[in-house]
Amino acid sequence: MPTLPPTDDVRREYMEAYRAWMAQLEALHRVLLEGERLDPPRLKGLLNREARAKERYEQARRRLLGLSSASGDD
Repeated sequence: MPTLPPTDDVRREYMEAYRAWMAQLEALHRVLLEGERLDPPRLKGLLNREARAKERYEQARRRLLGLSSASGDD
């Protein structure tokens, strides 16, 4: 079944959410994989920022794919 291309807003939202999540994920990888040190409150903040950025990305991804953002089937 053919699908319509995403609107500019949906495409922009997806790309912004993806880039934001990747930035947070890279920061988390520096800590977890490369040994960068953070004190506990900063680590907690980083983990929370990455989790929120991933959720924004997942919501934008669902919209891009035409799936209900409330389904949570990922």
